[in-house]
Amino acid sequence: MSGTNTLSVGEAVDQAVASLDFERIRKQYWEQNEFVFMSEFLPRPVVEECLLPCVQRLKPELNRNYVPGYKKGGSVSYYALREKAPEFMALYRSPSFLDFLCRLSSAALKPCPDNDPHSCALYYYTEPGDHIGFHYDTSYYKGARYTILMGLVDKSEHCRLVCQLYKDDPTRETEELSLCTQPGDMVIFNGDKLWHAVTPLRDGEERVALTMEYVTNQEMGRFKRIYSNLKDAFGYFGVKALLKGAS
Repeated sequence: MSGTNTLSVGEAVDQAVASLDFERIRKQYWEQNEFVFMSEFLPRPVVEECLLPCVQRLKPELNRNYVPGYKKGGSVSYYALREKAPEFMALYRSPSFLDFLCRLSSAALKPCPDNDPHSCALYYYTEPGDHIGFHYDTSYYKGARYTILMGLVDKSEHCRLVCQLYKDDPTRETEELSLCTQPGDMVIFNGDKLWHAVTPLRDGEERVALTMEYVTNQEMGRFKRIYSNLKDAFGYFGVKALLKGAS
């Protein structure tokens, strides 16, 4: 923490949760099929002074990947964040934040196991064309997986988080949202219910987001674990990260 008047990440999270209009947010979350967007969940000074230095510090750990027809970008795994960015761990492991998520989702959520590189990770969109196509955050665990995305850097007029609500509900008309995730903004959703994408970055732009995953069951079947590991190794974090997580 570089500013003497700035809260630590843990303190800022506690205050952010305590100040929320919980009933309003919970109502919106369920009305939108387990999806909610919260503007400036964390104050901008906390993000800029406590978290943005971590974004720069972790750039050497970045693994760039390209999956034709699906995604292009860079990722830094949970293992690197756990080792070199305790500020992100303070948010991911915050008891008050986890309690808020449990009350919001009406589920007994737990952090992902330590061998999951997606538990808490950074996504860097830093080169022209960086994007990810439409997808669900499918759970390979024996239970549901919930995703939290928080904006850290957004210097772009074109790279947007696009969310299609009610895509999985044949009784409702799909509603599309195009979101600019400014530093501290947060999106929370049930991974199996939100059809979402990130539109391509243009030249001279930059976008970085933090992703956090929580599950209702930390167990995963053998074959799904193999598939998940291969997907992470070749589509996100690289083989080195996979080997590090297995060690």
